[in-house]
Amino acid sequence: MSTSSAGARLTSLLFARPARLSRWAPLVLRLVIGGGFMQHGFAKLLRGPEMFAGILAAIGVPAPELMAWLTVAIEILGGFAIVIGAFVTLASIPMIVVLLVATFTVHLPYGFSSIKLMSVRDGVAHFGQPGYECDLLYLAGIVALVLWGAGPWSVDGRFARRLDGAR
Repeated sequence: MSTSSAGARLTSLLFARPARLSRWAPLVLRLVIGGGFMQHGFAKLLRGPEMFAGILAAIGVPAPELMAWLTVAIEILGGFAIVIGAFVTLASIPMIVVLLVATFTVHLPYGFSSIKLMSVRDGVAHFGQPGYECDLLYLAGIVALVLWGAGPWSVDGRFARRLDGAR
């Protein structure tokens, strides 16, 4: 094998993204983002939305009981929509609002980092309040899905194929 063909092959391996593999990227994003949102929603639901309403009241959110239930619904239903890739653009709007509210009312005062190791006692790590890093990562992932689409293995992708076939 010549040096130039070995260099071309290495460049291809490092930088080229075969279409058959890159098609999986939206699915990975959807599973992580949607699954994460659903986890947060179920955690609030299992602890009792009243507890979350108390937190919302403490930070001055109006109608905290209503907003607690609305947040739980957005996280669970929006997360599910993202996981299956259904109405991703529409579902992303309230999810982005939830993230922005969390960022500016809760996480911003604690800085960027989401991992603040405070101490280790008896082999157990103790962490401080998380910053807005994870909020930004979720926002970036949602924006990527909106801009690039939910991918071929999604409800949105199936609708798009049906529309293309009908033309």
